[in-house]
Amino acid sequence: MINITSTLKIALRALWVNKMRSFLTMLGIIIGVGAVITMLAVGTGASEKISEQIASVGSNLIIVIPGSITQGGIRMGMGSQSTLTRDDAEAIEKECSAVKAVAPVLNTAAQIIYGNQNWATGVYGTSPGILEVKDCGLVAGRNFIDQDIRSANKVCLLGQTIVDNLFGGIDPIGQIIRIKKVPFTVIGILEPKGQSLMGQDQDDVIYVPVTTAQKRLVGRATPGMVRSIMVKAISADHMALAEKQVTELLRQRHRTGSNKDDDFTVRNLTQMMQVAEQSANVMTILLGAIASISLIIGGIGIMNIMLVSVTERTREIGIRMAIGAKTWDIRVQFIIEALTLSMIGGIFGIVTGVTGANILSAVAGWSTIVSALSIFLAFGFSGLVGIFFGFYPAYKASLLNPIDALRYE
Repeated sequence: MINITSTLKIALRALWVNKMRSFLTMLGIIIGVGAVITMLAVGTGASEKISEQIASVGSNLIIVIPGSITQGGIRMGMGSQSTLTRDDAEAIEKECSAVKAVAPVLNTAAQIIYGNQNWATGVYGTSPGILEVKDCGLVAGRNFIDQDIRSANKVCLLGQTIVDNLFGGIDPIGQIIRIKKVPFTVIGILEPKGQSLMGQDQDDVIYVPVTTAQKRLVGRATPGMVRSIMVKAISADHMALAEKQVTELLRQRHRTGSNKDDDFTVRNLTQMMQVAEQSANVMTILLGAIASISLIIGGIGIMNIMLVSVTERTREIGIRMAIGAKTWDIRVQFIIEALTLSMIGGIFGIVTGVTGANILSAVAGWSTIVSALSIFLAFGFSGLVGIFFGFYPAYKASLLNPIDALRYE
């Protein structure tokens, strides 16, 4: 029966005698484990950031925009002519059972003035449903009401960026701002949303009633026209049904025949966002796989050193076998040595990886997340590397003939 305790002591003593060589052998594992943890932290951080941005845009989103139309035999670009109306938005909300909320959008750019402060931003004419569609709440004030839409009231909701640049420490609720020289009363402050996937500041925005935007700010020639319609499905499982219902309803309302192209386009924003998230997850896997190569290289270094050690300690092995050590005693000794090198290297590698991730986050400004799973995987893999690359030297040592080993100089 193998005496693990005495074998472990012998293995550790052998490593301690050659401290510098043991450290240099562990260095490959330290770098490998550190690289794996750091790369996975970068990939996980990027994936988490994208998930947050997807959540900030809103969940289960569908957007309807004007499609490509043909005039005089010339095919125009997508969105070249307004084909969507507020009535379309109301019909979608009433008749599509898979739809939870709808918000028409009529946007423009404008210079916003408050006192002696001004700021250029995007102004969006919309309906009360915009908050539910975009999963956005209010930190102060109230949302639009149906009366604001019917009466085209001059009221507005401000994003946090607008508040910071125009008001400073002043409470904006009830204050009067000017949008294209038209006075608007601030009735609500939107909760911060941060940047979108495209890097756009989602807090640099003003919402006004869609009717007010048309009459006071945009002045479109065709009454009721909007640039897009944002639709929120009941759930992710209802996305396909919602798309189908919206498409069929708009084809019916716009009298689009079977031989004509749709004058609108329905896009699944959530699906597009999920593609970006999947890409980030693939990047995380690739980064981890590339970093794992350094662990394998470290394992090859362990095997090389252990093979050298077998050659150097041939006489010692012969003495042990001569006094009764069995084949598996020799194998276990060298496997323990290799495993110890990889595990100690793994511990230092964890420290290196966590430190490297924190440095990248602080210096480069990257979002990094060190997960317990990444630490476990890197440490466990380092242990497997030690066993795998330590087995051959151990096997070779156990096959030595005791008599030949004792004669070895």
